[in-house]
Amino acid sequence: MYDPKKAHYIVVTGIIIKDGKYLIAKRAPTEKAFPNMWTVPGGKLETDDYQNKGTDTSEHWYNIFENLLRREVMEEVALSVKNIRYLTSLAFIRFDKIPSIVVSLYADYDAGEVKLCKDLTEYKWVTLKQAKEYELIEGIYEELEMLDKVLKGEVVGEWEKN
Repeated sequence: MYDPKKAHYIVVTGIIIKDGKYLIAKRAPTEKAFPNMWTVPGGKLETDDYQNKGTDTSEHWYNIFENLLRREVMEEVALSVKNIRYLTSLAFIRFDKIPSIVVSLYADYDAGEVKLCKDLTEYKWVTLKQAKEYELIEGIYEELEMLDKVLKGEVVGEWEKN
């Protein structure tokens, strides 16, 4: 039975790495959530992301978050990615009161030239230091810090606010 207390949007975001820099993009001023703020590509899971595809076992679909990230990155910035890995997760209540779970992943750039969808107005490839100069959605800079440490081979725990 459907229980609205257990229903959430599932969202996947991805930090894309190319030549030691991270891709960030500016949300359009018309966006209801976080207008004009800088973010990383991502989007909501839809049942079509798996239900219309064959299962990997008799009853299960695997790599749902990875495939969602590939789809969203292609739709939002026209790039393909590889080597997708987990970074962290978070929950928040959207502007429309819908609870959301966000799984933050990271991936290596694979191919393509950035072409922005209508919901994004600008993009930049930035270092960690340069990222601090942009008005990022809350928490993303700390995710970039975490990833920077991971890429340097440091042992990283859970997300922490600075």
